[in-house]
Amino acid sequence: MPLALLALAIGAFGIGTTEFVIMGLLPEVAEEFGVPIPTAGLLATGYALGVVVGAPLLAVAGTRVSRKRMLMLLMVLFTLGNLVSALAPAFEAMLAGRVVASLAHGAFFGIGSIVAADLVAPRKKAGAIATMFTGLTVANVVGVPLGTLVGQEFGWRVTFLGVAGLGVLGLAGVAALVPRDERPAPGHSRVRRELAAFRDVQVLLAMAMTVLGFGGVFAAITYIAPMMTDAAGYADASVSRLLVLFGLGMVAGNLVGGRLADRALMPLLFTALAALSLTLGLFTFTAYDKTLAAVSITLIGAFGFATVPPLQKRVLDQTADAPTLASAVNIGAFNLGNALAAWLGGAVLAAGLGVTAPNWVGAVLAASALVLAVLSARLERRTDGRGSRIVASSSPAAGAARAVR
Repeated sequence: MPLALLALAIGAFGIGTTEFVIMGLLPEVAEEFGVPIPTAGLLATGYALGVVVGAPLLAVAGTRVSRKRMLMLLMVLFTLGNLVSALAPAFEAMLAGRVVASLAHGAFFGIGSIVAADLVAPRKKAGAIATMFTGLTVANVVGVPLGTLVGQEFGWRVTFLGVAGLGVLGLAGVAALVPRDERPAPGHSRVRRELAAFRDVQVLLAMAMTVLGFGGVFAAITYIAPMMTDAAGYADASVSRLLVLFGLGMVAGNLVGGRLADRALMPLLFTALAALSLTLGLFTFTAYDKTLAAVSITLIGAFGFATVPPLQKRVLDQTADAPTLASAVNIGAFNLGNALAAWLGGAVLAAGLGVTAPNWVGAVLAASALVLAVLSARLERRTDGRGSRIVASSSPAAGAARAVR
């Protein structure tokens, strides 16, 4: 394994920890600031929306500097945001810190995916991307449960100070291990090439699948703490152990997904999305049993993260000439799904539909992603086999899409 992949995984570990640890600490944060749980859920929503906004803006800015330097700048921004969260005197200040940290997220994974894919042979690209994302998934096995436990025992502020330290470690790893690359030539033509990727219908469909499929995961997981304590009857301290199971599922799904995506990308997506939708629907009922709830949480992590390497690889395959912006925006799409799901989950909770109601939201979102995957495959089969692509057209006479060579 190239050492640069290890460096990317270190950065991903820090980012994964700060993104997911808030879910286990929502009750503590809500209590300290005197806000209800659905309002505290905005810390997840705000982070996700920050990724959505920061991904394209910082990716475009990153086209003017080398990828290594941009990755280092992103880790600095991430560290500062977590320091703001740790020292926040009010809920609004913590929310601002979360947004600042999140701005680095999408561009880091977007640019990191390109770097990872470039380090290996073409037939191993999805596996390399999965290796980088392993840092994100391992964060859920080690970083998130440990951060949750520390936050419950010593206060959530200590957790976020620790996450800021992970940012410093990630910065050091990128600086030491990622190879230098040439600074890209400036000019508007490069930005135009990056923007042109969004005319490809397959790219847009992949991003929509990302939003809906990954949103299904977070409809349930964002509110896992109150769900497990109120429905399953777990003690507060058990939430960290349940998050370990979610993290183990993520690690397994990510690694298997990375391996299979290089062989059978679309069949993998069909299987993972169908299984995810079914598991989330059943979780509405299995959440009331401790054993079945633990199994369900593990499967949600596995099926959800099995979609990550294939979806990211699909975007890179469709945008080989100018992948930076599309790759970063697809990472933003993961987090747009997070934000949508966190908001919808909070809405059904606030409406009094029951503590397990967010699981139905997740099942519907994942099923919608499966429908788009089927549509994408059918459109792909309609191409003429000579490298043509279906791109969006603004011409009424051309319809919603047309084939171009």
